[in-house]
Amino acid sequence: MSWKYRANATLEGLTGYTITRAGRRRAAKTPEPRPAPRPAPETQRLPDDVVREPVDPAHDRLLREPVFLLSSVRSGSTLLRVILNSHSRIHSPIETHFRRMTVAFGTDPVRQAMRLLGHTHADVEHLVWDRLLHRELSRSGKPILVEKTPSNVFVWKRLRTCWPDARFIFLLRHPMSIVQSWHEADPVKRPMAEAVPRTLAYMNYLQEARTQLEGHTLRYEDLVAEPEGTLKDLCAFLGVSWEPGMLNYGDKDHGTFQKGVGDWRDKIKSGTVVAGRPLPPNDELPPELEEICRLWDYC
Repeated sequence: MSWKYRANATLEGLTGYTITRAGRRRAAKTPEPRPAPRPAPETQRLPDDVVREPVDPAHDRLLREPVFLLSSVRSGSTLLRVILNSHSRIHSPIETHFRRMTVAFGTDPVRQAMRLLGHTHADVEHLVWDRLLHRELSRSGKPILVEKTPSNVFVWKRLRTCWPDARFIFLLRHPMSIVQSWHEADPVKRPMAEAVPRTLAYMNYLQEARTQLEGHTLRYEDLVAEPEGTLKDLCAFLGVSWEPGMLNYGDKDHGTFQKGVGDWRDKIKSGTVVAGRPLPPNDELPPELEEICRLWDYC
């Protein structure tokens, strides 16, 4: 580009005019306004959306008797996942976060079609969730799925509604140990000032689920101190035999250990069950944790 055309470009930017070769000024073309962005998919939900059980369970669900491991974050759920995944009949994948998956009905015709077919927005989401988890189980070649995303505690009612035949495992850990572990996982981004309220939300929802659902409860402290006896009881609940090889989970492929889909720290990568930290003394408990400690028989 010559200096003459570079100058023209500069003048156009400053004055809004283009200098032609003949020296005449021509008004620069006004850019057309951009179209307004489409509404986010979440705002396009069908009116009167209802979360309900499958209308035809025999055909609406591929996944049978899924098992959901409900726990707070930093409770040892990844350890329990890889131990269960080492069983010949149990598949426990990385955290799938499937509950975050939604569907968008972005046009009037598709919304009209879904209403006429008798589907609520949640119905279609449940079909997607079911298909995803069923595919993961089918690829494993095993008959039992255990899903362990900790944030599932916030939607335990919807899990029970989506899969009426679902089974539940409740994993407890000392509340103060949860708080400390959450902070230590990323001390800069997870200050202790935020640790109690952030983790206590998980614990409260987990306790609510325990009071409303039937299931099997176990403690992280028992899992690491007496793994064989603890796992034998859990296997009996799941209807499978105890397999000693479950404790050598490092011999199996469990997918990646990566932040966002489960524990990623060195302890879980050891391949064996490692002893837990000593329980904190009761006199060091923050007041906010006293009730949940009492409900879980830790104090």
